[in-house]
Formats: sequence, C-alpha cells, structure tokens
Amino acid sequence: MEGIFLLLGSNLGNRAAVLNKAIEALKIHKIQLVNKSSVYETAAWGKTDQQAFLNQVVEVKTDYNPAELLSVILDIELELGRVRKVKWGERLIDIDILYFNDQVIKEDELEIPHPGIPSRRFTLIPLVEICPQFIHPIKQVNQKELLNNCKDNLKVSIYK
Repeated sequence: MEGIFLLLGSNLGNRAAVLNKAIEALKIHKIQLVNKSSVYETAAWGKTDQQAFLNQVVEVKTDYNPAELLSVILDIELELGRVRKVKWGERLIDIDILYFNDQVIKEDELEIPHPGIPSRRFTLIPLVEICPQFIHPIKQVNQKELLNNCKDNLKVSIYK
C-alpha cells in the first residue's frame, strides 16, 4: 500500500502551536502534507509522571528515502528546540515515522513500521481517522483491526 505516515507529539510549551510549527517545518524541508488527523490529547505513555501529550498523525509525500526522511526529521526536531534527556520523557516535539508505504526496515537507528503502533491507542486512533484500511505490512491487518486488538487503555480524546 502507498502512504507515508508520521506521528507528531508534544507535551511542553504551547503544544498545539508546536505541532503546527512542525507541519510548517516539514513543508519547508520539501515534505508535502497530504492529510492530517485531528489533534488528540493523551496522558503520557511509558513515563507517566509528566504533562499530557498532544498527538497528530500526518500523511506526507516526499522524494526522500526512509533514511533521508529520518535525518530531516531529526534536524527539524533540533530546529524546533527538542532536547533528548530521558527515554519517553518530556519533549517539545517528537516526530516518528510510522509507515513508509509498505516498506519493512529493521536497523539500529530506524525501524519501519514503528514497533509501537499496535500497542498505542494515541497512535492508532489518529491513524484510523485518516487511513483506517491501511495494511500493516508485517501484521497484515488494517488500522481498525489493530485498534480493536490494542490492549492500551489510556484515554485519548480530541483536543479542542
């Protein structure tokens, strides 16, 4: 299947504005926005003693290959002020590659599809919103089915 999907997340500062800045930065770096989900608010996952996150999935088009896209995303995170301190810790911006068409990549620095997709409602709910029938290239099920089988019980709600 075709589709490059990214997850944007922020739990510091003006979270909604940070997500918008990330989308603008993607465009500046020649990554075209095709579609975007609503913005969702979710309690922190993994390391729970921090402010809630805003998350959004965006579908993009780009001429970059997956490794080049990762490099550009890491540059954008730095440009926007991301500081990496603690795994799953607070962050101004986090951009993850969820899917890159139907490619499967497993390297030290890059794993596609993102291994957390099946276990995270905050990722699956916005994916279901914009691409419910997109097939996970390893599990061979669509996003709706992944969500139906997800054991995560964190509340995910549309951010107003």
